[in-house]
Amino acid sequence: MSDATVEKWGVFEAAFEGPAAGNPYLDVAFDAVFTQKSRDVRVPGFYDGNGTYRIRFMPDSEGEWSFKTRSKTAALDGRTGLLTAVAPSAGNHGPVRVRNKFHFAYADGTPFLSFGTTCYAWTHQPLEMQKQTLETLKKARFNKMRMGVFPKDYPYNVNEPLHACFESGADGRQDFDRPNPAAFQHFEKQVAALCDLGIEADIIIFHPYDRWGYADMSAAQDFRYVEYLAARLSAYRNVWWSLANEYDFLIDTKPMAQWDRYFHILEENDPYQHLRSIHNGDVTANFDHRKPWVTHTCIQNPDVKRTQEWRDAYGKPVVNDEPEYEGDILQSWGNLHAGELVHRFWITMARGGYAGHGETYSHPEDLIWWAKGGELRGEAWKRIGFLRDLLEADVKHGLEPLGIIGEWPWSRVSGARDGDGDFRLIYFGEHQPVVWSTGLPVDGADYDVDIIDTWEMTITPAEKVAAPVPHPTRHGSVVRGGKPDAAFGVKIPRKPYQALRVRRKR
Repeated sequence: MSDATVEKWGVFEAAFEGPAAGNPYLDVAFDAVFTQKSRDVRVPGFYDGNGTYRIRFMPDSEGEWSFKTRSKTAALDGRTGLLTAVAPSAGNHGPVRVRNKFHFAYADGTPFLSFGTTCYAWTHQPLEMQKQTLETLKKARFNKMRMGVFPKDYPYNVNEPLHACFESGADGRQDFDRPNPAAFQHFEKQVAALCDLGIEADIIIFHPYDRWGYADMSAAQDFRYVEYLAARLSAYRNVWWSLANEYDFLIDTKPMAQWDRYFHILEENDPYQHLRSIHNGDVTANFDHRKPWVTHTCIQNPDVKRTQEWRDAYGKPVVNDEPEYEGDILQSWGNLHAGELVHRFWITMARGGYAGHGETYSHPEDLIWWAKGGELRGEAWKRIGFLRDLLEADVKHGLEPLGIIGEWPWSRVSGARDGDGDFRLIYFGEHQPVVWSTGLPVDGADYDVDIIDTWEMTITPAEKVAAPVPHPTRHGSVVRGGKPDAAFGVKIPRKPYQALRVRRKR
């Protein structure tokens, strides 16, 4: 095979002809070993229909690589090739990894602050609507998309999918031992389209809302399906693995040991170890995210002031992908006012976590963003984009809470600093103090302080004043307070949903 050129963290693909008779998905196994100097990387292959087998590889270092295939099938064994990995293009920062324990960064070290949205079944809608989704994403500021491999059967989302995920057998039913190449070719095309927009594809592997039988495949079929996904999709740098949307609603048919096995299959077959998480339905049913094969905490919970509690419990980044949604549908999780969802984003970020967006405004044809993509009709997405722009300008390490759990006043307001504290963010939310000093710098250095109106999206220089001297508070024999707690105070407009941005002058 002739030498190919691919950029670092790009996708190299090699295709081979092999047997088409029988069921190649079950009968044929092959992989390849990619070598650079003394380093070997095993990459699983997959069958793509019509006698075609593929290997995909994402080089993570520049220079020359060679590969050699391995298989008990003669036509696929011992095939060799070369590729040269060149410098990544602008915008290609590599896959996202955990960094600084509670945060994320791209492989090249660029910080990644997660601002996600949800469009569960967008790849199963008519092509024109999928095109509209991508156009909408170009103007929004989301950098992560939760999306299911399988279609969904749920209120507001009952249409037939664009493709069946498996081929039909002689009885006319889908044969879960024969993936439909057309379905997965389309899915990966849209993963690549998101990559071109700088958006991570948070791929949901299982979910309970199903009428096609996908949620009831056997354990062996589930295991093969997860392995197949890893072989097809791991080479795309923007892949995240989400084992489930609401795993606990499937626990009767997929017991806990089975969920752990899915994680292990990804560990074994994803050479690049993309991020791996799992999402709960019942707020009391969080997965044990402490398990070492879980890279970050993914939850559903409206009580966003518990963000720091989850950080401390699991010791990993916290992504609350479903703190409820902006909309007006019947279900209470989907009828938040836009301002409330924005409020929950700010609380989550200012407590050291990350939040997810969803939009569920009723529509006569059920064209709802959260379910199908298309158009955004709400107001939260604009304010979430404003927050992303504001934080990306200054946050380099990740926001760390200013207080400890339960500490006054951080049990009520939210505040965090970046790194050494040269950047601080304090969010008052529903509170409206007229002057504030707690959490502000105690040194005499000069700081720029701005008041941020989180709804109006305005940034105004704050008026500094002398820090107030609190009256001592007596709790029996213990006396607290009685002296200023910062080098200065700040006047605050008497209105809710204001924030302070504090930056040391450079």
